[in-house]
Amino acid sequence: MAGETTALSGMREDYRAATLDAADLAATWHEQLIAWIGAAREAGLPDANAMVLATGDDEGRLTTRTVLAKDVDGAGVTFFTNYTSEKSHQLRQTRQASATFPWIALQRQATVIGTVELLSREETLTYWRTRPRGSQLGAWASPQSAVVRDRAALEDLLAGVADRFADDEEIPPPPHWGGWRIVPTHVEFWQGRTDRLHDRLRFRRTDPGWVVERLAP
Repeated sequence: MAGETTALSGMREDYRAATLDAADLAATWHEQLIAWIGAAREAGLPDANAMVLATGDDEGRLTTRTVLAKDVDGAGVTFFTNYTSEKSHQLRQTRQASATFPWIALQRQATVIGTVELLSREETLTYWRTRPRGSQLGAWASPQSAVVRDRAALEDLLAGVADRFADDEEIPPPPHWGGWRIVPTHVEFWQGRTDRLHDRLRFRRTDPGWVVERLAP
């Protein structure tokens, strides 16, 4: 055990890939976030739009999981999920969330913190129509976050849904599935630097408008 601990304590990288200054930022947090997602995609990183979503319940218990951001604009960051899932249950309780985009290969990350709101049914439908048919069937089949007997039980659920919609040209979105939007109050852009003197620039929402601040690493 001691040897394993020592091996972990010695794992480190010296970050020299890039720098980040206020003059480098886009005019708005969402333009900057879109630019960094684009840079990650151009660099060949898989799932460049993946973010680690943190939620909590009204008793202070926290949960994280990775989801895919499906839209970023001035209104916020959007993702889709089952409304009966643990994450949706927690979001309904607290109306708060944080999400981090970890582009480790680029030695950078972005974190969005704010309140959450449900997307309209029209917004959900617009995105739903872009999903592959298999993903649509999966959304109907999976009782997300519920305990299931085994993998075979999931396959049986999917088979049943596939039979149900076999003759339908279009599959409608389930009533228990849709989108959430994180409406940010803070958005931080982090670039790793040598000697752990990382660059941290934060957009913070105030009554007059957004301000940009540099944070100590």
